[in-house]
Amino acid sequence: MQRQLNAREGGERSAPISRMRATSSLRRLAVVALFAVVLTACAETITKHGHQFRENELAQVSPGMSQEQVKTVLGSPTTTAAVGTGSAFYYISSTQSQTVFLTPKEKDRRVLAVYFGQMGSVDRVAQYGLKDGKVFDYIKNETPSHTKDEGMLKALFRNLGVKQLGLE
Repeated sequence: MQRQLNAREGGERSAPISRMRATSSLRRLAVVALFAVVLTACAETITKHGHQFRENELAQVSPGMSQEQVKTVLGSPTTTAAVGTGSAFYYISSTQSQTVFLTPKEKDRRVLAVYFGQMGSVDRVAQYGLKDGKVFDYIKNETPSHTKDEGMLKALFRNLGVKQLGLE
């Protein structure tokens, strides 16, 4: 009978020890999980905007193609422009990185320019990046004005004393 009591007492003592080990393991696991969450929160976030092309898509564009064929292969351009006697399609993409709450930094910018001749067929294809130093201001919220910036009174009285044509 004494042996059975000792066996029971030993079993009762091992239960709290195994619970302490389990609790300690859970605490370690919780600390490791918290550390992993903190590290991933500080990781850099990469954001890609615009057209992301594959090399095989770019290889399909060749001189002589029409504007509609280019749109079929590459999709609608980001913007278009009149260049010389022809026109151009611009496909613009950018890659930005951001760490936590810091301002995003532009890591890469690519501009694929498809130039069309006077007849509307592809003349040439060019690719530009940040290193090329080409600036394409495709969103310039400013209307060009060739007039002087004058005050209202000066504009009203500017023609006083000037002889008007046809009023003689």
